[in-house]
Amino acid sequence: MSCSICEKRKEKRFCPAVHGRICPQCCGEQREVTLDCPGACAYLLQAREHQKPRRIEDLDPALVFPHLQISERFIYEHEHLIAGLTFAMAKTIRTDRALTDNQIFAALSALAESYETLVNSGLHYDAPLAGLGQQAMASEIQQIIREYRETEQKHIGYARLHDSEVLRGLVFLLRMGLSRSSGRAKSRAFADFVLGGFPEQPSSVIDAGKAADSIILP
Repeated sequence: MSCSICEKRKEKRFCPAVHGRICPQCCGEQREVTLDCPGACAYLLQAREHQKPRRIEDLDPALVFPHLQISERFIYEHEHLIAGLTFAMAKTIRTDRALTDNQIFAALSALAESYETLVNSGLHYDAPLAGLGQQAMASEIQQIIREYRETEQKHIGYARLHDSEVLRGLVFLLRMGLSRSSGRAKSRAFADFVLGGFPEQPSSVIDAGKAADSIILP
């Protein structure tokens, strides 16, 4: 039997994306490029295990806000903020499982751009987002930021979260996501990683912080 994709080489493995058998070469070349691979695919999981994280230095500088310094101290001091932002992402991904890593990065980048404008000029600017899924994620993240500040107001009497801290939290997640994703058009490696940190949906920002250990990496 020949491969369901190229129809030339011999098929050797079952592909759940095409519901048929394909050759290893087509699997490797078309995985998360033209094939919408489910996260449970054994060959996809195997490929992710052997994939080395992409270095920030090797990525397009326009994507990673290289002028922003994010220290390990910032990450650990703001683990509840980062976990809250990640929970908002997970909530959207769970609702729309078609979201790809690149769409997630577009939402994070647009929000970071908006907060950078706010920090530098005091102007409120909403960077445009094309997809409904990206818009939904941006909305969820903005909602969790509001809830975070409301929680601070309730517990300590004032909201101490600065826009510059939100900006760095967003850029941290963007950089981490880019390093974890294969960069392929249909990659969902980072999306699956985010969902893995929240197997059950927490009910609040404070509860979301309990998942920080699975999200914050050294």
